[in-house]
Amino acid sequence: MTRSYFWTLLFLILHQIDAAYWQEWHMFYLPGGVQGFLEFNLAAIALVLAGYCHVLLATAQARFYAGCCAALGIATFAIHAGFAMAGREQFHLPLSMAIIVLCLVGGGCLLNDLRRQKIIAIKD
Repeated sequence: MTRSYFWTLLFLILHQIDAAYWQEWHMFYLPGGVQGFLEFNLAAIALVLAGYCHVLLATAQARFYAGCCAALGIATFAIHAGFAMAGREQFHLPLSMAIIVLCLVGGGCLLNDLRRQKIIAIKD
């Protein structure tokens, strides 16, 4: 689970760097513009980084944080796929699209690891 969490975390952070280039706050009509975008990222990145510590230390909250990180990865893909289908032109560069797809892949792998870990815990 630590590897899939790390990769999902990395792709989410890379996406947020790319999102700053595309001025994503306009797409979401965030109040406060770039300041609101930065506030969101402060909370979101703090959440996934704190979660990574929990996963590395195998705390009781590790599964919760892993689920949150996986959900963020999958939601990132779903939201941006919706924007693309609606005709938005942001995030259409090859690496931008690859990072969004990798958020989905990372989130899916992390969910699979969570499921596998639950099955192992039930057997023990």
